[in-house]
Amino acid sequence: MLALLLGMMLWALCTGRYGLPPLRAVAILLEPLMPHAWLADVAGVTDVQRRVVWQVRMPRILLSVLVGASLATCGAALQGAFRNPLVGPQMLGISSGAALGGCVAILLFTSLPLILSCAFAGGLIAVAIVYFLSRSQGKTTMLMLVLAGVVTSAFFAALISLVTYFADPSDTLPAIVFWLMGSFATASYFKLAAVVLPIVAGMAVLFALRFRINVLSLGDEQASAQGIAVEPLRWALLVCVTLVVSASVAVSGTVGWVGLVVPHFARMLVGADHRVLLPASALVGGAYMVLVDTVARSATSAEIPLGVITALIGAPVFAWLLRRTHARGWRND
Repeated sequence: MLALLLGMMLWALCTGRYGLPPLRAVAILLEPLMPHAWLADVAGVTDVQRRVVWQVRMPRILLSVLVGASLATCGAALQGAFRNPLVGPQMLGISSGAALGGCVAILLFTSLPLILSCAFAGGLIAVAIVYFLSRSQGKTTMLMLVLAGVVTSAFFAALISLVTYFADPSDTLPAIVFWLMGSFATASYFKLAAVVLPIVAGMAVLFALRFRINVLSLGDEQASAQGIAVEPLRWALLVCVTLVVSASVAVSGTVGWVGLVVPHFARMLVGADHRVLLPASALVGGAYMVLVDTVARSATSAEIPLGVITALIGAPVFAWLLRRTHARGWRND
């Protein structure tokens, strides 16, 4: 999986309107590590090619890897914590809440830290609403959880429409609409530096709790019998997931289906043990997002929004996984 991710990143560096031979891309990447640029001279590297790699494509690729890995990891953690293969950041309304917070921030502010803060606040409010709506007699049923997520997502989608209605059609509205559809077109090292800390911190906590997610996947009663404080642990997971998803949404917009579909592929490859599943989901999610972003920017003359491609791929694949796994009784989940 790591080799697949690295190969996908190299392919993305070479693909685009300005094509690069793989040897030159490798020479540019190794150039800072060598005392003499003999490999670059042999490969015939030019200054334009260096700028294309380091200033245009590299920040975009790194940001797509970070966002894809984070969304897939959050999806795998949520599916295990709630024992439901249909759960994901989008299904629980986290993405919609973060999108609403980001839209309000774009409407009122222009600062990336403020957009990130508003997105986190919106995602946290959304997940709190979903969690309390799904509570019945001190318990959370999976059916109510999914239904509460659908209702909350629809409500926040209506609020997003209201925000876009009041946006300036000549300036703010196009920015909000383009951001909502998902894109890494404005990727930069500044954006990468702004979100790498919250994403890495949230993912580190999820990785540290991966054994406890295994215990949660056995059921609340068995987890309590093993000495796990179920409610505080689940809230800790939700806060970490909200932080990671909100940071991802702040720099990429709403990119759906990644956190829902990718963990299923990783589970088919490595099994349901979250000690292995979470790292596998991160690697597969990063490679998948690099693939989608490369297709989005190079397939046509105008860049295709990421949300369109992920939905076109994710919906049929998830329908196939649903029928295939339902016939087996979700025994691998």
